[in-house]
Amino acid sequence: MNTENEQTEQEQTGSEARSKDGLRNKGIYLLPNLFTTGALFFGFYAVVASMNGHFDKAAIAIFIAMILDGLDGRVARLTNTQSEFGAEYDSLADMVSFGVAPALITFSWCLQSLGQIGWIAAFIYVAGAALRLARFNTQIDTADKNYFTGLASPAAAAIVAGTVWVFNYLGVAATTVAPVMVVIVGLAGLLMVSNVQYHSFKGIDLKGKVPFVAMLAVVGVFAVIATNPPIVLLAIFLIYGASGPIMTVWKMLKARKAAK
Repeated sequence: MNTENEQTEQEQTGSEARSKDGLRNKGIYLLPNLFTTGALFFGFYAVVASMNGHFDKAAIAIFIAMILDGLDGRVARLTNTQSEFGAEYDSLADMVSFGVAPALITFSWCLQSLGQIGWIAAFIYVAGAALRLARFNTQIDTADKNYFTGLASPAAAAIVAGTVWVFNYLGVAATTVAPVMVVIVGLAGLLMVSNVQYHSFKGIDLKGKVPFVAMLAVVGVFAVIATNPPIVLLAIFLIYGASGPIMTVWKMLKARKAAK
């Protein structure tokens, strides 16, 4: 009789342990997903701000979302809290913050004045972001970690939102630059789905030691950005956006010379 009671108690204890393990496995890691939620919040805020005509705030929110998006993956790796849930949540947040939000900001600011051409250009960007994220998710296990295939959606969002920020900062009338924005928005969308390779900078080791000069360089970069944030940030991402096509053409020319 005692043996049966002990066996029953052991079965109950085992059942409780399995239940706790199941709950633990079904749970999510809080820290990296907090950064992802922050990125999603600022992406949504950017849409709301643009609807209310605050385009400077909308553009700044996109850049803040980009910083938080860059941190969530690194925090997950540093704390060993990667999960399938986090990866899926990050992609959905990216679609809002770097796909839908920049397109709506630009459409609200100037593209709506062009009618059908304007919303088609905005849709090309949104579709490009969606396809870019879907391709990234399907190739994440086989792709070269040091390079992105196509312009990353946060960089594309920085170019689009940064251009709106600069023109608005300079007081340029939205209707005047609407044709220019059609080209920029459409080109950013096409670059996201292109086969052009961009450096991912994922090889940078944040845990390792660096020379003191490197810290001075980081301080210098922040100082330069602080002098004129909209123009400096846009210049940085325009250079990055152009680096992919330039390197692709350079490699093609180099290959042709080697073949001769």
